[in-house]
Amino acid sequence: MKLDPKRALMTLAAPVLALLIAVVLTSLVLFALGDPVRDVWITMLSAPKPRQITNIVNGAIVLYLSAIAVAVGFRMNLFNIGVDGQYRVAAFAAAIFAGQGWLPGFLNIIVAILIAMLAGGLWASIAAYLKVKRGVSEVISTIMLNAIATGVVAWLLNKVAVKVKGSNATNTQEIPESSQLEGFKLIPGANNRIYTLLILAIIVGFLYWFILGKTRFGFDLRATGRSETAAVASGVKVPRMVMTSMIASGALAGLVGMPLLFGLDHSYGTTFQAGLGFAGIGIALLGRNHPVGIALAALLWSYLDTQSNALQIRAGVAPELVNIIQGIILFAIVIAYELVRRADIRLEQSKVAKELAAQRAVRTPEGAQA
Repeated sequence: MKLDPKRALMTLAAPVLALLIAVVLTSLVLFALGDPVRDVWITMLSAPKPRQITNIVNGAIVLYLSAIAVAVGFRMNLFNIGVDGQYRVAAFAAAIFAGQGWLPGFLNIIVAILIAMLAGGLWASIAAYLKVKRGVSEVISTIMLNAIATGVVAWLLNKVAVKVKGSNATNTQEIPESSQLEGFKLIPGANNRIYTLLILAIIVGFLYWFILGKTRFGFDLRATGRSETAAVASGVKVPRMVMTSMIASGALAGLVGMPLLFGLDHSYGTTFQAGLGFAGIGIALLGRNHPVGIALAALLWSYLDTQSNALQIRAGVAPELVNIIQGIILFAIVIAYELVRRADIRLEQSKVAKELAAQRAVRTPEGAQA
């Protein structure tokens, strides 16, 4: 495959332009609020310590799984806003099963992960059914299902919670020690470890790339997302594809909480990390639904989250500033990709016009001689 330098440059131009726009706009916001612009950027861009690097990678693993789940829907032109609820239901179901310790060690982990995928897929199938059978927008139904999932899981958690003396935490039964994953010590000098289920994220990313890019199912999914009419004409059963894609997205959402369950918390409770589904939407957009782009976006997102902890101490700025930066980056990436897309179209039109002019210039003398 021949590398097109111009195409590669245009591909890199969008994210670079987006980051530049984000830096400028964020600096203007800081200046308007009277915050120390220089101190904020020095803090944000300071080299993370080994422990922070591990936290960045661990955060990116979870965010990557969330973004891949969202991206499956995006490639189908479906907006699965319900990843947040789907992974809550899935993590709770997996924690309940794994906490019983019915199976030994690693087998307990494998079955719990499969249960999480099943629970996430089943929860997503509600929105899929409403979309296919009743024409209900998946945006509306998945948002509503997020709220329902939060309430249902909170109610069930109170029913099965294990009370610990001297603690106000509400958690499920802790999974057996034989099913707790110690992690990999990959970062020199760090006293914490990278989640073992980094392997799961790599496998998911590879399968996402292979299935969507190299199989007939992936082609049908992408074709349906581009044009339902063209997909129907080529023999694709659109309702079945919608159901399959939404359920697959929910099943992948079920994996989001697994690194946390087996590598950090070892139970599901009120302190289990929230908001991962909504972050996945932004990361999928930032990564343009490409597995490598999503990985880089997840690392950037996790880097910003980790560095935000030092903002209040070093720069005297609320750590919520990172939410503003992340939001500006999303707006900037949309603007940047649109600008680059238009520039690419203009360049292509100019190239075609020059080629047509050259062809006419060659034909005209021949006609005059005739």
